[in-house]
This record gives sequence, C-alpha cells and structure tokens, in this order.
Amino acid sequence: MMNRMVALLVAAIIAVTAIHAEEELVAVVHLVSFSSRNVTGNLKIVQTPLDGPVTITGKIFGLTEGSHGFHVHEKGDLSEGCKSAGAHFNPENNTHGAPEDTVRHVGDLGNIVANTEGEAIINITDNIISLRGSNSIVGRSIVVHSDEDDLGKGNHSLSLTTGNSGDRWACGVVGIE
Repeated sequence: MMNRMVALLVAAIIAVTAIHAEEELVAVVHLVSFSSRNVTGNLKIVQTPLDGPVTITGKIFGLTEGSHGFHVHEKGDLSEGCKSAGAHFNPENNTHGAPEDTVRHVGDLGNIVANTEGEAIINITDNIISLRGSNSIVGRSIVVHSDEDDLGKGNHSLSLTTGNSGDRWACGVVGIE
C-alpha cells in the first residue's frame, strides 16, 4: 500500500513538472561587440505562460554611463556585424515608440541604463514581443546602441524610425535554450 502511494506521488510530481515545462519558453542571447567599444553581455529571455509576457534579464558590460537604445532587430544575420541585423523588428509597419506606447515597433524595448562602471543590469518585461507566433523574436537579433533612444518623441529626422539611438555597439541572435 505504501509503495502504491509513493508511486502515485512521484507520478503526480512528474505530471506537474511536465505541465510547468510546457508553459514556459526560454531563450538566450550572447551579445558581442562589433564596434570600437568592447560591449558584451548575456541575456536570458523567458515567456511564462506561453501566451504571457516576456521577461529579459541579464548584464551588459563595456557601455558608457547613461542610457542606451535597446531593440530587437528584424534579422539574426550578423555576417556584417550588427549592420546586417536589419531594421527594428516591425511587422505591423508602425512608427517608432516607447515600450508602453500602443503604436510602436514590436522590437522597441526602450533604453537600458549603464552605471559609472559601464554595466547595465537588464530586467525588462514586455507584453508585445513573444518567443512564438507572429511577434516571435527567436532567430532575430537584439542590438545595443550607443545613444539614448528618444522613444520617437524627439525632433530628429530619425526619431520615428530608430529613436535616433546612434551606432550599433553590440548584438546577438535570440536562440531557444
């Protein structure tokens, strides 16, 4: 009788674990520098549940102190450095905006902020990007820019396309873990 109860308990634990595993997708990004700056970092991207928000966590090193544009770009092609990553991921052909704006590129994740040592701790939750479906960022690249993203609200000619966020200092391809 005791063996049967233990077997049922073990089966229940395995079933719950299997259900939990199916409700979470995990991806990773290794950022490499393609500029004169030595910007590097690692990101973990988690979507829980499968249709829920996406959380990006990690650390980026080698930045200048202050804000830097942080975007998902349309391609995972790094053959010519971050330049070949293409434009911001924008399947709906919207103008550039802030992460909280209703009209924005899917890939508009705003700014990350580096401290005086050039380190940025990343903890972003977004309801638009996904690890599956039409807004999936898997196989695309994440790019860290040299300047602050004006979130489409500046008066520069690039504000509504790139947020006038400057050069591409580092990038990496989003891959399922």
